[in-house]
Amino acid sequence: MHGLDDARRTLRELRPRLEALVVVRADLTELRVDLERSGHSRLGGLPEAKALEARIFAELESFGEHGAEIKGWAPLLLDFPGELSGEPVMWCWLEGDPDIEWYHRLDCGFAGRRQVPPLG
Repeated sequence: MHGLDDARRTLRELRPRLEALVVVRADLTELRVDLERSGHSRLGGLPEAKALEARIFAELESFGEHGAEIKGWAPLLLDFPGELSGEPVMWCWLEGDPDIEWYHRLDCGFAGRRQVPPLG
């Protein structure tokens, strides 16, 4: 379990890797579209696509070593197990969020996201 401060610290540590992953994801998407459309791309061919896929999945898996649960990769969605007022929650970060500002109950998922209340 992570306190909110722990989850935010972990997110800050992961941020450069998350930003790099977004670039690799865009490269892979462009490469796949180009290969489907014309059979070639300035980004390479099938071997490069397979290498980018492997890089993405290895990176996503490594985030779990930091306590993050990957809920989505396009857009990136990370949950960190935590506790709020004695109840288990998931601190929730969505690509584009400046910080972890949302949480949800374990049984509610993304649709149950609520803003983190002011913590005294």
